[in-house]
Amino acid sequence: MNIQTGIHADKASDKTIEQRPAAEKKPVRMMRWVIIVGLILAVLVGALWGFNTFKNKAIATFFANNKPPPATVSVAEAKMEVIPRLLTGIGDLAAVNQVEVTPDVSGRVMNILFEPGTQVKKGDPLVQLFDGPEQSDLASFKAQATSAQLTLDRAKALLAKQSGPQATVDSAQALFDQANAAVTKTETIISQKLIRAPFDGELGVRKIDLGQFLATGAQIVSLTNLSKVFLNFTVTEKDSSILKVGQTVRVAVDAYPGRPFEGKITTIDPQINADTRNIRVQATLDNADRTLKPGMFATTTVVLPPDPPVLVVPETAIDYTLYGDSAYRVVEKKNDKGETSLIAERVPVRTGTRVDGKAVVLSGLKAGDRVVAVGQLKLQPGAAVTISSDPPPAIPAKAPLN
Repeated sequence: MNIQTGIHADKASDKTIEQRPAAEKKPVRMMRWVIIVGLILAVLVGALWGFNTFKNKAIATFFANNKPPPATVSVAEAKMEVIPRLLTGIGDLAAVNQVEVTPDVSGRVMNILFEPGTQVKKGDPLVQLFDGPEQSDLASFKAQATSAQLTLDRAKALLAKQSGPQATVDSAQALFDQANAAVTKTETIISQKLIRAPFDGELGVRKIDLGQFLATGAQIVSLTNLSKVFLNFTVTEKDSSILKVGQTVRVAVDAYPGRPFEGKITTIDPQINADTRNIRVQATLDNADRTLKPGMFATTTVVLPPDPPVLVVPETAIDYTLYGDSAYRVVEKKNDKGETSLIAERVPVRTGTRVDGKAVVLSGLKAGDRVVAVGQLKLQPGAAVTISSDPPPAIPAKAPLN
């Protein structure tokens, strides 16, 4: 029993001795793995950083050595010019003389003496109404006038011989005057039965038929004098002080787009409308070719005295945005090697009126500056540009009126 116990004790002692080195080696192995993993991570991070640094440098070198070619643009020079002042508005046209021909007396149409759409002169007969009763009355009154004339002559002869009283002469004179008055009245009524043109003009559409009974004031035909037309338009109260009789007015109508018409201000209403605070203005236009028609809608532009010279550029050179107006100014720039190139710099500008394809620049540019007139859409601030050999689009001599 003792011997076995000793054997077991020796085995237990050997087992404990074998387990001790393994426990002592475990922390060493863990530290070794931590160091190895740390080195691997450091190598990966360093490689990633180096790759990113190399990539960024390569991209910067690529873009530095591969700049886009300069954009080709058309330029114009900012100049000092005298710009006319214009006051725009809307109005309508009216004939200088225009009426609806109507009878002064009622009657039945016996004869139509005109053709619709033709030119007539003042006094030309247009319509003959039935005047039979008036002609009979005229003959009767003329006979009465003749009889009264004979009676008056006899009374005067007797008075000259002192064979008759003065009262008889006075009574005969009164009867004679009454007969003549009746003749004149009847002749006037007969003349009213023959309706004539009140002035030179052009007839419109016929509105009556042969045999029709016309009441007083019934419309027969329109008569319009188109040799001149009135332009009636309104301006605001604040603009009334700059309007003068005799100023030129440019007129545009939808019926003839692109064709300008001109007239002169002939009347300025002395009263301002209390409801709208507008003042009514009338201009007269020559219309020898009868192009303009009464009732046409018209766009009006009053030419005012010009202001002193102002800085102008083509209207296409201005970039209008919600954040403000700007323009691209072409300037020279030298690089590190001393080479000169052209770049486009964007400058904010403040603009005024626009007229005849030009924009007035109040600030931001100066006379002599070159601005991009065509090609702004392909530009960025600081972009290199080259000037096109083609000139910019020509500015029209007159701005479109509609």
